[in-house]
Amino acid sequence: MSSLKVKLGLLATGLMLSGCMQATSYEATNQTAFKPRDKELLAKVSYVKTPVPEAFRRAIVEYHRKEAPGSIVVDSDNHYLYYVMDGGKAIRYGITVGEEAMAWSGIAKVGSMTEWPPWHPTKSEISRLGVPTFVAPGPDNPMGSRALYLYSGGKDTLFRIHGTNQPEYIGASISSGCIRMTNEDVIDLYNRVKMGTIVVVLEPKHGDSPFNSAMALQGGGNSIQ
Repeated sequence: MSSLKVKLGLLATGLMLSGCMQATSYEATNQTAFKPRDKELLAKVSYVKTPVPEAFRRAIVEYHRKEAPGSIVVDSDNHYLYYVMDGGKAIRYGITVGEEAMAWSGIAKVGSMTEWPPWHPTKSEISRLGVPTFVAPGPDNPMGSRALYLYSGGKDTLFRIHGTNQPEYIGASISSGCIRMTNEDVIDLYNRVKMGTIVVVLEPKHGDSPFNSAMALQGGGNSIQ
């Protein structure tokens, strides 16, 4: 997909969604939550820190779905991740998602959490992308500043929510299936969740969640800390 097509797609998506979940306030990055290592590595990145389009900036929004507070909902169609709060609110983050053939949907839990993770490409990624078998943690690592590893049925799904060294693609569908966030946004999310947090990834072309609060709670949904 050309950069022009990506930009046009982002603009169209933002216009379509402007009447859905109205943002009550945009959330500026709070660097006081950054650790010394975060500040050090983020200052060393070589990628261009492309501003996220306004439609995909972190915001507190009205939230009409029924998932339990403290859970995560991923709307891949619209390139949003929601962290559900009390009182009918959610923190909405813009994301990059997988191409349709590589996307994953279902209900999972956060089974592992890592700060500045290494990258262990899958065999498919190594074959398809020609990447090395291991990339050490660092400012330009494709996994970015944080990673949440999604587990289902006690097994690693091999899908993650993680940072990115390509912020220009927030709002697009180009990844190998994982859910990418800006490094600043994934630090913010990471600081809010804990092990066992429920993650609902909506099926493609599904306008509403097939899971309700009761099911999320049965799976171990947690409250905001």
